[in-house]
Amino acid sequence: MELFLKIAAAAAMILLLVYLWPTFKHWQEHGPRAKPGDWMAAAVPLAGVVLFVVLLVLAVR
Repeated sequence: MELFLKIAAAAAMILLLVYLWPTFKHWQEHGPRAKPGDWMAAAVPLAGVVLFVVLLVLAVR
């Protein structure tokens, strides 16, 4: 029974990938392009979250 569930889960994942592939291709071709300041706009909040988590870990010690 466990083997059947693993095979069914793998088949479901493959079907999901097949179903979503055309959408992925469309977004790759027609999606928005990154501008020079976009990476910094994403890096600053991520760095803030990392710093916050580090501070929380240090506070628990």
